Amino acid sequence: MGSPKKKATGPTMAEQADRHALYQASVQNSEFEIDFMDTTFEELTGRKAVSMREDFCGTAISSVEWVKRRRGNTAISVDNDPEVLDWGRQHNLQPLSNDQRKRISLIEADVRDVKTDKVDMIQAYNFSYWFFQERKMLLEYFKSLRESLVDDGVLFLDIFGGSECYQTQKEKRKVDGFKYIWDQYEFNAITYELKCAIHFHFPDKSKMKNAFTYTWRVWGARELREILQDAGFSETIIYRQEFDDETDEALDEYVATEDAEDFACWLGYLVARP
Repeated sequence: MGSPKKKATGPTMAEQADRHALYQASVQNSEFEIDFMDTTFEELTGRKAVSMREDFCGTAISSVEWVKRRRGNTAISVDNDPEVLDWGRQHNLQPLSNDQRKRISLIEADVRDVKTDKVDMIQAYNFSYWFFQERKMLLEYFKSLRESLVDDGVLFLDIFGGSECYQTQKEKRKVDGFKYIWDQYEFNAITYELKCAIHFHFPDKSKMKNAFTYTWRVWGARELREILQDAGFSETIIYRQEFDDETDEALDEYVATEDAEDFACWLGYLVARP
């Protein structure tokens, strides 16, 4: 009779994993986002952007992509979490050349209070501005963004809509070496407060639960455009993600439109100009 198998010892894959690296791999696509911003800015203004500010920057991966894009591009990266800024400094900025690092400024501050030089573009992505649940608070933030842009500057926000915004649900997606789970675990249909979390699962059956948690207000596209107008922006444009007509799969293409069918979920960018 053979001896029983010994249980594996040592740390699990979840215990060894780095949540920020997992987030970058599963959520962020900085190269595509910079492509979109770069192209859209030139289409709207007739010139190439040089300076960018990344609000709620986290690991500042988008700013890194921006300074790598062209010599002379500069980025200001703002976040109020020193831990994530330190991670970005060590893992994303350190591999850059000395010249590239000099063109990124990491600022630990509340995005509502920070004062920076005016820039060509500002991005506030990953729906982080939905943290502001009161209209007055969001209006004040948008006003500060308006004042932080040059005269022909452009603000880039991401946005999503559809009936699935207002439901508790989970979305699971395989990424190289792990599984990403987006968990909308609580929704208040009166306040539109949405509580969400990101979990990561690994091949050895270990799990990193609540790697990131959020409490947002679900803001509709129309009300956001109205608040931006009140904040002094003269024009807003919705760029909605396209879908494949045959497979109904989402594509990495975004078109300016005033129309969205009754999609269960749609993603897009909200672009605003002073």
